[in-house]
This record gives sequence, C-alpha cells and structure tokens, in this order.
Amino acid sequence: MNALSEDIKDMLAADSSLALTFGTNLFIGKEPVDPDAAVTVFDTPSFPPDITLDKVMDYFNSSCQVQIRDVDYPTGMTLARNIMTYIMHRVNETWNGTLYTVVRAAGEPALLDRDENHRVRFVINFNCQRR
Repeated sequence: MNALSEDIKDMLAADSSLALTFGTNLFIGKEPVDPDAAVTVFDTPSFPPDITLDKVMDYFNSSCQVQIRDVDYPTGMTLARNIMTYIMHRVNETWNGTLYTVVRAAGEPALLDRDENHRVRFVINFNCQRR
C-alpha cells in the first residue's frame, strides 16, 4: 500500500481540468520554492486502523493535507475548492492497488498563511478509509 500522498497525487494528476502535473506544479512531502502556483500533498497523523473480527480485512484510516499556493487569493481559493470537490467524490475506487471506500474532506479550504514571498497558501485536510 502506497503512502496516501502518492495516491492523492495520482488522483489529482488524473483530472485534466485541474491542470496539475507531478514534478511541475504538483509535489508530495516538500513544497518547492518555485513555481509560484503549486500544490503539495503531505501525509498527516490519522486515526488507527479498524481491525475486523475475522482479521482478514483491515481498514486503514489515513489522512493527508493538500496545500495550494498561488500569488492571487481568488485563483488559489478556486483551485482549492476544485480540488476539494474532485477528491471528495472518490468512493469505492481503486488507486494503485488500494481500494478507497471513502474520501472525506475534514472541512472547507482554509487560509494557512502568506509565505515569505507574499504568496497565499490554502490547506484542505482529507480523511480516507482504505484497504
């Protein structure tokens, strides 16, 4: 099973309307200095796995944070909302050999801060049940 950030990255790259390309404006684990407009996916602490009585199907409750950076507030917020809408609709889908039974946004996009270059950063947290 991949790190959640790997699968979320692939989900985002698969939607051409988001115009995200891994290594160009889509990253995992570390936000680069450039480009100004970038999306970075981070693995975050989560709830413990669910262990079923038959010990055959374990469900993992994984979490991640998607960070959206842009020079323009409205543009960044629009991309953040589009990402939230797209990712939230993943139900009973398999990505890279892992079944995602549900992907939930923990809330709406929120302003994180402005970085040292005055670019705005938004974050969205997601909780996933997968096996």
